[in-house]
Amino acid sequence: MMILVTGGAGYIGSHTCVELLNAGHEIVVLDNFSNSHPEALRRVSEITGKQFTIYHADLLNKEKLNEVFAKNKFDAVIHLAGLKAVGESVTVPLRYYENNITGTIYLVAMMKKYQVRRLVFSSSATVYGMTNKMPITEDTPLSAVNPYGRTKQMIETLLHDVYQADKTWNIALLRYFNPVGAHESGLIGENPNGIPNNLMPYISQVAIGKLKKLTVFGNDYPTKDGTGLRDYLHVVDLAKGHVKALEKDENGIDAYNLGTGTGYSVLEMIAAFEKASGQNIPFTVSNRRAGDAAVCYANPVKAGIVLGWQASRGIVEMCEDTWRWQRNNPSGYEEAAKNRDGTPMLNYATGFLMPE
Repeated sequence: MMILVTGGAGYIGSHTCVELLNAGHEIVVLDNFSNSHPEALRRVSEITGKQFTIYHADLLNKEKLNEVFAKNKFDAVIHLAGLKAVGESVTVPLRYYENNITGTIYLVAMMKKYQVRRLVFSSSATVYGMTNKMPITEDTPLSAVNPYGRTKQMIETLLHDVYQADKTWNIALLRYFNPVGAHESGLIGENPNGIPNNLMPYISQVAIGKLKKLTVFGNDYPTKDGTGLRDYLHVVDLAKGHVKALEKDENGIDAYNLGTGTGYSVLEMIAAFEKASGQNIPFTVSNRRAGDAAVCYANPVKAGIVLGWQASRGIVEMCEDTWRWQRNNPSGYEEAAKNRDGTPMLNYATGFLMPE
């Protein structure tokens, strides 16, 4: 299949591109690089030995989006583009609603225009809100508690309405839990802008010396060691979930939890990373953060039954692969992304990855 991957240069997007190419699909990537780097896509090409077209464009640009669809005959779309920082969404909610929801509306309208009706949407476990019933199943009521989560929940509703109006659509809603890890090559991984929002990249930047120490928010939760417990999922397993969802042939719309079904506490993650890296991770304990749940983990059985997908990598691989990525790329993609004259390696005029 020929697949349009929106947000394909991001953390999850780049790993998904690798798995799509390895599975024999052709891809076109559309990304505005607001929270990603073109170097990730050059490395996708290096890992797979395959080239592909890249459009430096924004989903809010209707003319450019139309051009992308007019020039390519897509069989499906994997929609990963979107703003994703929970804290930021609280401070600039209108930006999140415009970017995530309006961008999706423009994308789906273009799919309809060009008769592309197979879609895999990057949703999130945040759509479940602050539920106390564990493990979380797809039937758990949706109750997002922040603007980021609400954009995901609203897009799911929007896509349900699209399907009800035209039942020739094939739509998979993938509700991610906590992606971590990196490709085993160490070439692509999580490359956050500024101070990381998530636990694993924060731990790895402490280990490499970029940050002095980790702050653990709360050690008085009703868990085995008092720290919050989450379902951490290796990003390569998550990427493979997109391929499985894409290859499901039946028309319809359905949601799938992508997680391991196992929860690890913050202290367990720190200990596992110290063992994998051989580095000490200093940390201090602070008060709980508002809105943080004590426990959150998935029931991923449905994805196994319907999609034939399950996570295969455990906490050891998550930590070892994260450390390999961080050790090999202490500054992320920035320095490695330039030619000797300081110019970017990516040629936007052609849209193809250029040799170093």
